[in-house]
Amino acid sequence: MEFSAKQIAEYLEGEVDGNQNITVSDFSKIEEGKPGTLSFLANPKYEPYLYSTNASIVLVKRDLELKQETGATLIRVSDPYQSIARLLTLYENSKPVKIGIHTNTAIDKTAQIPETVFIDAFVSIGKNVKIHSGVEINANCSIGDNVTIGEDTVLYAGVKVYDGCRIGSNCVLHAGSVIGSDGFGFAPQSGDYAKIPQIGNVIIEDYVEIGANTTIDRATMGSTIIRKGVKLDNLIQVAHNVEIGENTVIAAQSGIAGSTKIGKNCMVGGQVGFAGHINIPDNTKLAAQAGVANTVKGEGRILLGSPAIDILDYRKAYAVFKNLPDIQRLVYQMNRDLQAIKDNTEKDK
Repeated sequence: MEFSAKQIAEYLEGEVDGNQNITVSDFSKIEEGKPGTLSFLANPKYEPYLYSTNASIVLVKRDLELKQETGATLIRVSDPYQSIARLLTLYENSKPVKIGIHTNTAIDKTAQIPETVFIDAFVSIGKNVKIHSGVEINANCSIGDNVTIGEDTVLYAGVKVYDGCRIGSNCVLHAGSVIGSDGFGFAPQSGDYAKIPQIGNVIIEDYVEIGANTTIDRATMGSTIIRKGVKLDNLIQVAHNVEIGENTVIAAQSGIAGSTKIGKNCMVGGQVGFAGHINIPDNTKLAAQAGVANTVKGEGRILLGSPAIDILDYRKAYAVFKNLPDIQRLVYQMNRDLQAIKDNTEKDK
């Protein structure tokens, strides 16, 4: 389908700067823009591409002042990033809805499955599973016994949901994610390790997105809980009895040890590591590769480093650290000079 700049601007409550009748039918990155596509400019670093892009329409901020002419039609909006997100969501939602159950599935007769679902080939569904309307389960997924999956949730290929886990509505679980695998519980015993049975489950609330190959362990007892609106990137490890608060986002390769509680609206960079049994307050921001060894005191702090400290303190410390080789050479030279003074003093006696 094609849409004109005028139609797009009306949908986004924006203003057209250029040809309001020009049309687009696809999207492109601003640096790779092609005729007939729509792009956006949200990061000032990419502004030079605005003047060379071949995209037909570009979303920009309302107050952007052009430094030179551009061949693209501009749609001025309050927030280009949010606006492109709205358009991409509209585009995604316009795709045909999948409905039906493939003949090559293994579904227990006790499972409750409405007609308004899609279940692809080689899906296994266990006993007493309850699946709500609009759910999409793609090929090679495995759903254990007593699992509940809420409305309009999507499981991409190869997702594994273990027994007793509960997944809310409007969630997205990407390929290869594992929900409810055993927590890492072993007790030292006579030079060996005895496995501690993990009898809890995982609860994922509504509007959660789980990245590819991310694993969320079931609780030893009780529940590992992922609260409403949480977004987890690919390759994240969430251990047993962890709780992640509403609308917290965590980037790839982060690891959270057992029984740690992370608050609401936190932002966690890639490769951040959390020790077990600690608390992270609401609105905390953790820069990439931070190592959090202890409970964080006070909401809204920004931490960096390992062990993680306040970002301002880290920057001050780093200013010293990066100069350590020069400082070391200076200390050695001062030591040599001091020794020379001592030697000369001894000779004069």
